[in-house]
Amino acid sequence: MDEVQIYQKLTGIFHDVFDDDSIVVTSELSADDVDGWDSLTHIRLIITVEKSFQTKFSTAEIGKLQKVGDLVVLIKSRA
Repeated sequence: MDEVQIYQKLTGIFHDVFDDDSIVVTSELSADDVDGWDSLTHIRLIITVEKSFQTKFSTAEIGKLQKVGDLVVLIKSRA
């Protein structure tokens, strides 16, 4: 799976989790940029991403994520 496909899939996930179709998923997008992205929503987002990409992330990996680009790199490393 290439980066374009990952971003396309993540866009659908973000729209579903945050119930907001106006979110534009870019490599620089972070929790500060999205209304309602709190710790609980973050857990929901990560679980949804793990299910969608059929992978599991460690707590350490999740803790290092600062922006969506970091998540894409992590997903790509599992492909």
